[in-house]
Amino acid sequence: MRFKTLAEWLAWQETLHPRTIDLGLRRVAGVFERMESRGSLPFTITVGGTNGKGSCVAMLDAILRRQGYRVGTYTSPHILKYNERLCIDGRPVADEPICAAFGRIDRARGDTSLSFFEFGTLAALDIFSGANLDVQILEVGLGGRLDAVNIIDADAALLAAIDIDHQEWLGDTRDAIGLEKAGIFRPGRVAVIGDPAVPASVLRHTSEHGVDLHRLGRDFGYEVSGRTWTWYGCGARWDDLPYPAIPGDHQLMNASAVLETLQLVAARRPVSETAIREGLCKVNLPGRFQLFPGDIPILLDVAHNPQAARILADHVRRHFSGRRIHAVFAVMRDKDIGGIVDNIRNLIDCWYLAPLQLSRAASAEQILEVFRSRDVAAVEHGFAGVGAAFACARRNAQDGDLILVFGSFFLVSEYLAHGA
Repeated sequence: MRFKTLAEWLAWQETLHPRTIDLGLRRVAGVFERMESRGSLPFTITVGGTNGKGSCVAMLDAILRRQGYRVGTYTSPHILKYNERLCIDGRPVADEPICAAFGRIDRARGDTSLSFFEFGTLAALDIFSGANLDVQILEVGLGGRLDAVNIIDADAALLAAIDIDHQEWLGDTRDAIGLEKAGIFRPGRVAVIGDPAVPASVLRHTSEHGVDLHRLGRDFGYEVSGRTWTWYGCGARWDDLPYPAIPGDHQLMNASAVLETLQLVAARRPVSETAIREGLCKVNLPGRFQLFPGDIPILLDVAHNPQAARILADHVRRHFSGRRIHAVFAVMRDKDIGGIVDNIRNLIDCWYLAPLQLSRAASAEQILEVFRSRDVAAVEHGFAGVGAAFACARRNAQDGDLILVFGSFFLVSEYLAHGA
């Protein structure tokens, strides 16, 4: 085997392919075909969308496991350890099986170059094929049509919310982005979308390709009643459901799409109402409205596009009204930084620009230029590292204030690793 440790494998993969993101299925599908499968392909649910993918995967996983199914999940990016990307029955796969899978991929690829994400996707498929799973849940990394997970014809595909993100690769309109994401749908297979405003391109695509699309607001939906909610759709109705344990009122849209998907596949993977209730109560997803209470509470969120920032702002207004808010912020330079800032700037009393040691990260000067164009003046910057930005926010905050850590997954990861 080329390397002995997972860290060595990952460091090598980061430099192997000339492009960090290289959409297309030809290379990864070719390698997958050359690999010797260690078992049959598990029943597959693929989850895509701009926001809400991780939440939908987590809820599907929690409910299916409460039913007693053996479930594998493939997600990205990770928060603390790479192994979080590949989980079986809620537990990250250990280093050794991942390294062994990387070795099999390396032997099968020959002179084919693979990206970091493609290596991870093939490793997940390889490990899951030999794990005697009842269900594998695959989260799309970017887009859908040309994303590596789309080499698998999913038995069911779920799209969460669609919005503007990754314009360089997917286009700069919801129509263009929606069309790319709809590429995970297959004729004759379950297709669900949890966005109430479906782009016209998605409707055209599903009609032209004979996809039976189930839409939030038309085929299924939900009603809120105090501290519980009701789901209805696909010939069923469940009243007085508990809210998902992942915070945020928007999670009811995600949960509704999850329940519609499960109802549509019930002939092959049935779940009980008890499993649904227990799964919603037990679901866990770090970095999404994650709150550390105290005299100065700290709220973490990986909102890194305008829609996510708008949802975060609504949550802050609802739950932290009247507090001074100190925002520790970092984001990748390919994001719509102006759109993010516009959707939350009126709530922030002081910004702290946390420097991430990543080539893709927006520099302080790039973010400051956005702030200058919007007359945002209360900004602290020039920190030696992320820890220094956290520390400054803590020094300036007083009892009753809120520290909001948001933006990049990498920033939230830094806080959870070192700041909590």
